[in-house]
Amino acid sequence: MPFESIDTRRLYRQIADQIIRLIDAGEYKPGERLPAERVLAERLAVSRPTVREALIALEVEARVEIRGGSGVFVLNRPAPVSSRETATTHGIPTPGPFEVLFARDLIEPDIAALAAKNATERHLSALAQALGEMVCCSAGDIKRLEYDREFHFALAEASGNSALLLAIQALWTTRVQPVYLCLEDHFHSEQVWQRAIIEHREILEAIKHGDAKAARLAMHRHMRNVRTRFSSAWREE
Repeated sequence: MPFESIDTRRLYRQIADQIIRLIDAGEYKPGERLPAERVLAERLAVSRPTVREALIALEVEARVEIRGGSGVFVLNRPAPVSSRETATTHGIPTPGPFEVLFARDLIEPDIAALAAKNATERHLSALAQALGEMVCCSAGDIKRLEYDREFHFALAEASGNSALLLAIQALWTTRVQPVYLCLEDHFHSEQVWQRAIIEHREILEAIKHGDAKAARLAMHRHMRNVRTRFSSAWREE
């Protein structure tokens, strides 16, 4: 029996390509509305977050337009591009936003707990400075991503484990991929940004008090809230 090729594409990419094939076959024409996210998830037997990632990928590629409150509409076919998915140096396809959030929720609560035990005054100062910069940013300031990154990198450094710092740096490279940023744009607002600042402040306060349990819970709560915001980014029903 011959070997079969292994499909290494992420599930959301497979779903996106399937929707593209339906569009190209004329099943859905430019200007028409795609079925609701819930309906697509049921028909494709996948989760709604996977469908959402697929739709965001198609929006990045200008194949659809997501209109909050109205739905997802097919656009005229754009000029072809050389590659839709960027692989890492090891040939692994870039993970989707929900994969990244899942991985971060596995790692970062324990990083926060370690930081509560190991943070020095220098670490606390770096965390406070990053948070202060976040507070000075508005939701529309692109530098907010830089300061958010600095906070999480400083936290990983405060854990005292350089391998964890490398892991967070690797995860953050996917945090700034187009699909992730486009998904974030659909839910981001001043209210959401201010809520995120409060969550970061809660993490820092737990670390200042050397409370590992509180730091772990605060980080887990932050990551859970991010996933919730990503999952409720737009309403079409």
